[in-house]
Amino acid sequence: MIETLAAPSLAATTASRERLALYVHIPFCRTRCTYCAFNTYAGMKARIPAYVRALQREIRLVGAAAERQLPALSIYFGGGTPSQLPVPAVGQIIEACREAFSLDPEAEISFEVNPGDADVAYFAHLRRVGVSRLSIGMQSANENELRLFARRHTPDDVPHTVHLARQAGFTSINLDLIYGIPGQTLPMWQRSVHHALRCEPDHLSLYSLSFEEGTPLHTWLQQGRIPVPDPDLAADMYDWAADTLQAAGYLHYEISNWARPGHVCQHNLHVWRNQPYLGFGAGAHGYANGLRYETIADPATYIARINAQREPLPFPLSAATAETLPVEGREAMADTMILGLRLLEEGVDSAAFRARFGFSPHEAFGPALQRLQRHGLIEETADGHIRLTRRAYLVANRVFVEFI
Repeated sequence: MIETLAAPSLAATTASRERLALYVHIPFCRTRCTYCAFNTYAGMKARIPAYVRALQREIRLVGAAAERQLPALSIYFGGGTPSQLPVPAVGQIIEACREAFSLDPEAEISFEVNPGDADVAYFAHLRRVGVSRLSIGMQSANENELRLFARRHTPDDVPHTVHLARQAGFTSINLDLIYGIPGQTLPMWQRSVHHALRCEPDHLSLYSLSFEEGTPLHTWLQQGRIPVPDPDLAADMYDWAADTLQAAGYLHYEISNWARPGHVCQHNLHVWRNQPYLGFGAGAHGYANGLRYETIADPATYIARINAQREPLPFPLSAATAETLPVEGREAMADTMILGLRLLEEGVDSAAFRARFGFSPHEAFGPALQRLQRHGLIEETADGHIRLTRRAYLVANRVFVEFI
């Protein structure tokens, strides 16, 4: 058992020699969706200029704290609604990342957009400042579902937005969709998926609706104002979508993600491999140098703390860091198994796991792996990749709990 062995420090095996992914959180929205539990705020557009300046400062301070300039392979602008930013601000943030880190010339720079929020000129400007990938929050092609979510766009806005992005030169576009919605039938879900496929996206992310405490949807569910979704029906929706997207030429490479060849999201792939990434902005999360950390959520407090910081703090922290959690040894290995098993084709590479931690997955988690294999939930390829079986896709949490 691994408890009898001394696992090496994760800090010694990550940020000192591996590439980083950079996440930039934009917490501003015009309106807040009823399912959203992310750190987002409506009605704060006036704070954007000061927030952008603070972001640039935080990026440079954290970059200066590293022992050397660390290489970065991607930037992901999430939110919130990044398309609330004026394009010059996007360019300034990217330039700060380029100055603070050794940004790969071919870096994947992803940017989230709401349908109907941008015109072709905005997209063209994004391309000019370096954005290479768009993620569009379609969510549904059914008007009543969009109203339930308090989304501002219509189903027709989605193909129009994709068309404008293609006109501007974008060759990598993702669409987000949600299933397991109260009152949703299988034909309604099929309509959304077919609507998305007609847009010919390069990548699709399909998420089962979760009812997070504090959101309007959670409150309405507790009050009985909306019906409880049928989990068996949601499973049928997932299975149907997986078969349909496979037939349409998309690779099911992660539990909730499908891509055309060459369009796997490199930023998220890095995170699922449990490699280090830095989170910038109010409410952002990061993981580097053996620490998981979270930045303070309130944008005004975030701005004030970053503006008051005079010197770099120990990497990867800033004056806006709210919480830290050391992650080393067995916990780091468990995280690597849980995240890696989300990658359906790749899974966990046993050789890479041993090179990183000094132990193989079987040495670390032998009894758990044996139980999972016995129940037909995992398999091991001839070249030593441990991955989920198809029957485990819908019960992945049953697999993951074995490593906690």
